[in-house]
Amino acid sequence: MSANELISGDFTERDEPFKLFAEWLKDAEGSEINDPNAVALATVDEDGLPNVRMVLLKGFDSDGFVFYTNFESQKGREILGQKKAAMCFHWKTLRRQVRVRGPVEIVTEEEADAYFQTRARGSRIGAWASKQSRPLESRFALERAVAEYTARYAIGEIPRPPYWSGFRIKPVSIEFWKDQNFRLHDRIEFRRKAPEGDWQKIRMYP
Repeated sequence: MSANELISGDFTERDEPFKLFAEWLKDAEGSEINDPNAVALATVDEDGLPNVRMVLLKGFDSDGFVFYTNFESQKGREILGQKKAAMCFHWKTLRRQVRVRGPVEIVTEEEADAYFQTRARGSRIGAWASKQSRPLESRFALERAVAEYTARYAIGEIPRPPYWSGFRIKPVSIEFWKDQNFRLHDRIEFRRKAPEGDWQKIRMYP
């Protein structure tokens, strides 16, 4: 049975959402031209004002959805302050959307170190050079910082900055949306009271 058939049917083949998400992401990898793992990440600042931006999903399993960032960035500070976030995947060519909400935890040091070393060398240098989300006096200042760190780490491995790591959203809600004619879309939400709880499936009005 295809993911299309599942979303249009009764979802009797799925008692939890992660396998269905894996199928949809695999479909997106075959259809999206750029970054099928791109996702809108929503956070809330200390004044309760929401923020949203695009990030890249770097991993997921039954524990949650993982992405990496500078913890001193705006999104890093907001997540550390509120300990919760939401995501929205939208695959336009497939006419599908997935929404994720839940509390957030920091990945382990081992996870962060392992992922950091998979990044391109230039990206690792950039993690040191960029004071993310803070005012930049000029493009030259950034280029100078990149040159300085390139010289500092000219030989050998580049260590992970202490302020750079990953977050894991541990979902309490995952909603799948599939476009249908006349805006009578298919929506199904998997919901639970806590990240360790059992999932409840609920079909929603479009």
